[in-house]
Amino acid sequence: MKIQSTEISVKNAITTTVLVAALGYFVDVYDLVLFLIIGVKSIKGIGFTENIIEEFQTLLDIQMIGMLIGGVFWGILGDKKGRLSVLFGSIILYSVANIANGFVDLLHDKDQAFMAYGILRFIAGFGLAGELGAGITLVSEVMSKEKRGYGTMIVASVGVIGAIVAALVGKFWTWQTAYFIGGALGLSLLLLRIGVFESGMFEKSKRADVAHGNFFDLFKNKKIALKYIYCIIIGSPIWFVIGILIGRAPEFANEMGIVGTSGLEREYSIMFCYTGLVFGDIASGMLSQLLKSRKKAFYIFYVFCISLILIYTNLSNATATTYYIMITLLGFSAGFWAMFVTVASEQFGTNLRSTTATTAPNFVRGSLVIIALLFDYLRSTDGKFLQLGSLTSAAIAVTVLLFTISFWAVYRLPETFGKDLDYVEE
Repeated sequence: MKIQSTEISVKNAITTTVLVAALGYFVDVYDLVLFLIIGVKSIKGIGFTENIIEEFQTLLDIQMIGMLIGGVFWGILGDKKGRLSVLFGSIILYSVANIANGFVDLLHDKDQAFMAYGILRFIAGFGLAGELGAGITLVSEVMSKEKRGYGTMIVASVGVIGAIVAALVGKFWTWQTAYFIGGALGLSLLLLRIGVFESGMFEKSKRADVAHGNFFDLFKNKKIALKYIYCIIIGSPIWFVIGILIGRAPEFANEMGIVGTSGLEREYSIMFCYTGLVFGDIASGMLSQLLKSRKKAFYIFYVFCISLILIYTNLSNATATTYYIMITLLGFSAGFWAMFVTVASEQFGTNLRSTTATTAPNFVRGSLVIIALLFDYLRSTDGKFLQLGSLTSAAIAVTVLLFTISFWAVYRLPETFGKDLDYVEE
């Protein structure tokens, strides 16, 4: 009876860990998408009437810088002090920043309000950066090596539902209320985290005579450095789809002559894309478990995603309904975020696992800046070298380049399905 009781307790602990990690990522994605939706509206709300897009991009860049710096900080902290320290610290920081963000319009000077907005976006981004990596690392370490893919699949799938909620909240509520809701969700999550236990693998690894959480150890030799770079590359197509193809969906629709373009809304485009991503994450996770291979599942979804991008960029004169359906399918084809983060966590030892799993997703998000610069150069009409002059042509060119590099990166990475994670990097 004691053995049976112990087994039940372990299963309950694992279930709680997966649930808490999933809800943490839900809050993470909620905020990321929320700012894309309410950013312009909130900037107008604090008194700006000109250069709105430029101000929005500035705040978005500040948030991204916060995430990049935060990713390194929380990743190192997770390997030095434990996964739970990140799960608690990051959500507190994010929640307080979001609640404060809802009050910036009370500053009557718009320049002061904008400065406060920027500071809070940096803090929120810094806080959010730790959620996914710490959650995936913890889930990977507490579940069996044969089933951990299901756990990380659940985390990512529940997480991206946050985008759907953000789209609806941002559409039908005031921007201040939307921020308050995000902060309240984060603080509520703290109550659930009280029952989560630290990873046994991490506790065991602390007894090993190796450095923990040294970010520069990822570059101490060519083999480890390339493996880390490959981990970042394999996830970059996802944010090309989200940030360019979907983030600029109204502009693509206008160029292709989609019927009813005037009624096409960015909020719904993001919502339908993330709806597809939810089911894509479930499908890719299940596929990797059935095939017993992360790499084969990546190859299949890459081919599927390329095919959908080619269809998406050739929807001339289609209806708005058809366009939204294609956005959903395109989101589904890019639904390998769960696999990407799982692979990043499985590639390295326990003393560097949190560092890798936390920094890699944030560097992938940051790669959108480089991808966007390349895309904007190619779609320009200035007549310079290789400038193609249209959104669709530029999108196809970036697709060819990005997926060629990504296929190569997957090929070079070791297979990690069923890999024993109870080891350290010497």
